[in-house]
Amino acid sequence: MTEENTGKKSSSKKAGAEKLQDNDSMECILVGNKNVMSYVLACVTLFNKGAEEVVIKARGRLISRAVDVAEITRHRFISDLTVKSIEIGTTTVQTDKGSDLNVSTIDITLTR
Repeated sequence: MTEENTGKKSSSKKAGAEKLQDNDSMECILVGNKNVMSYVLACVTLFNKGAEEVVIKARGRLISRAVDVAEITRHRFISDLTVKSIEIGTTTVQTDKGSDLNVSTIDITLTR
């Protein structure tokens, strides 16, 4: 049975980590509602597996959690990491009622 047939989401990706298609040495962490240390562990794991860059992405109220993940990873676990870039933006999300809502986004790129 496939994922479409069961209607259940696959839980194969832990802590929101995914591989970006354009660059094999860059990984992505999507910050959600889990605790901060789950995402820190995902970052540390990706760097230990040989990733040169990790992008931490978040939007809305979770932006502060993404900043916490980047800072804890840099200062407590892997001290030779640097912040390569921080990109901020706005995306439009459609609500259940059909109106448009602007949501802030952030992409923090950590590199060795």
